Formats: sequence, C-alpha cells, structure tokens
Amino acid sequence: MMPSAIRVTEKYRSDANASGVRQFIAASIAVSLTILSANRGMTADCDRGAELAATCAACHRLDGRDKGIPSIVGMDTEKLTGAMAAFKSGARSSAIMHAIALSFSDAEIATLAEYLAAQPQESKRQ
Repeated sequence: MMPSAIRVTEKYRSDANASGVRQFIAASIAVSLTILSANRGMTADCDRGAELAATCAACHRLDGRDKGIPSIVGMDTEKLTGAMAAFKSGARSSAIMHAIALSFSDAEIATLAEYLAAQPQESKRQ
C-alpha cells in the first residue's frame, strides 16, 4: 500500500471509531432521559398517593397499627380496589366509606391502592 493510502485508511478507522463513540453517547443520553422521566412519573404517582391517603388517615392509622378500624397500610391492591368499588356502589354498607369512595375517581382509587400497598406495615400493634 502507498503511504497516502495508509493515512486515508487510518483516518477512516479513526472517524469510524469516533462515530461509534458519538452514537454510544447519544444512546446513553437518550436512555438516561427516558429513565429520568419514568422516575418523575413514579414520584408523581407516589406523591399523589400520599395526598389521597391523607384522607384515609382521619380514621385509618397509616402507620399500620389499628385501634378498632382495620389498617389499610400494606393491603393488597386488588383487595383495596375491590373494597372501595363495593363501598362506592353500595354493595358494602358504610355511610362514611360510601361518601369517601364516591369522592374518588377510579384512577384515584387505583393510585391510592398502589400507594398503600407499597407502604410498610409495622409488625407491633399497640
């Protein structure tokens, strides 16, 4: 090979490697932004769940300890969603829970149920 041909080949390899590095960096940035936006969505859902759970705290203790009124912390998502649907429809009777359930949309009930299911339940009851 001629010296000028060698320089062109080396330059091409160098450009190809740089292009690959640029593509890798661009892909890394794109993945990072996707993860960041997903985390923001989960954080927003968690914050909204905490806001909704504040309504429940008036009667249900959110530390997992119960004193007469059953704890809802750590309750299975489907079980809580089903109970709220039953209170909302009147299939399960409780004037207070009927009014509370009616005040929540189905999406809010789902968010609330997911939030409460994720909360740790204390093992020691007082």
